[in-house]
Amino acid sequence: MASSAQPVLRLKRVAIDTYHENVAYLHRDCPVYKAEGFQALSKVEVREDGKKILAVLNVVDDDCIVMPGQLGLSEQAFDHLGVAESSNVRVNHAEPPLSMEFVREKLSGERITQDKFHHIIQDIAQNRYSKPEIAAFLVAVSEAGLDRDEVLYLTRAMVESGQKLDWEEKRVVDKHCIGGIPGNRTSMVVVPIVAAFGLLCPKTSSRAITSPAGTADTMEVLAQVDLPMEQLHKIVREQRGCLAWGGTAKLAPADDVLISVERPLAIDSQAQMVASILSKKRACGSSHLLIDIPEGPTAKVRSMKEAMQLRKLFEYVGDRIGLVTQVIITDGRQPIGRGIGPVLEARDVMRVLRNDPEAPHDLREKSLQLAGRLLEFDNDIRGGEGYEIARDILDSGRALFKMEQIIEAQGKQNLRYELGTLTQDVVAPADGTVLGINNLTMARIARLAGAPIDKGAGVYLYKRTGDRVHQGEPLYRIYSQFPADFQFACRLAEKDNGYQVGTAEEQTIPW
Repeated sequence: MASSAQPVLRLKRVAIDTYHENVAYLHRDCPVYKAEGFQALSKVEVREDGKKILAVLNVVDDDCIVMPGQLGLSEQAFDHLGVAESSNVRVNHAEPPLSMEFVREKLSGERITQDKFHHIIQDIAQNRYSKPEIAAFLVAVSEAGLDRDEVLYLTRAMVESGQKLDWEEKRVVDKHCIGGIPGNRTSMVVVPIVAAFGLLCPKTSSRAITSPAGTADTMEVLAQVDLPMEQLHKIVREQRGCLAWGGTAKLAPADDVLISVERPLAIDSQAQMVASILSKKRACGSSHLLIDIPEGPTAKVRSMKEAMQLRKLFEYVGDRIGLVTQVIITDGRQPIGRGIGPVLEARDVMRVLRNDPEAPHDLREKSLQLAGRLLEFDNDIRGGEGYEIARDILDSGRALFKMEQIIEAQGKQNLRYELGTLTQDVVAPADGTVLGINNLTMARIARLAGAPIDKGAGVYLYKRTGDRVHQGEPLYRIYSQFPADFQFACRLAEKDNGYQVGTAEEQTIPW
């Protein structure tokens, strides 16, 4: 513990975004740094007037960052501490997280109890873990594996790591796709339909982990998605729905910390995925949840057997945390819609909502099927009637009107995101029929082009499975803004364009 006699440092806000990691900065010539024997990348505790945070220490030699008598905090760390700049603060060594012992147990193949998961997740949520320690936990979950009760324990622990919303309504509905299918932006069509009907649908989404865009990334093209809790409440109460990023609402916050490490490592284990999805939905106050599991040779789920196993796991965990959970298995053999990447996907969504003749038929139909199933959570709607009701809401323009209301309520996007100016058409190598499209390859090309960080980057599909093509005819177009990204994407497309073109006799799918 820091004593009152311990030297104080003046707090400085350092304008660096460290993405879900608290970082502190001390000058190498700082007396406190020398006296306490701190080391770079060690964990420190920063205190002021009863408030404290844990942060990773960076040691600097540049007076422009911090002076010897100052302690700098990154943007996130400064906001978390919640004290004024130039306040006097004390810094001390942080105790190592005791729960790392439980992570080591899991790495060695042992089974983890509910209590141990609770301690791990609380330490992660309180920033006691460094990113390498978080990576160790994710590897333990992915490689050692979790049984269904361990997934339940992890889910409960993640729900308990933050705030929980209570809408004081009997029926609060939501849907979620497990991902893996580029362009699958059904939520942005489903939520306006369901909200226009009158069911409460507070849709909070993560940003992309391994895909070219998540719902939050795409919605951000149209509206603000970083909403504080008070604003989120107001919007959902008034509009019956929202399309927001869950990170700022402090719902299951440990999940956002885990995702920040999952993203660069491209780790997306099924156990972690189930816990992530269900914890977020339960914390958001959902009572009824529809899960979409796309199945296909290049989807996350490659076989019907695997899809059925995952379905049972979702239903088992969902039931035990108080969520009425229905799971549907959908066609995941190719991307949904035409666009892959935030701007292109937002364009597809708005075309569907506007009943534009150029709207992708598959995105429209899948959205209606999912919306119909959500509407059937209402006891007054019989099974099979939901689709017709959803279609009427979409065709009448009520869904578009509701989407416009949600955009205005969340705050219309001030920035205008344009498509990348560097383009390249990838053409058919021969005459034939498109026999298959590799989801993984198309997602990689779009990510290499710059999506989702560069919202205007991505891929626009001209041809889909079953279409006839002629040699030299464009299959899709790559969009990018920066030459390096553009070259990476084009090189991959030249090596493997992601399409199989030929005759039925030549078909070699699965990849």
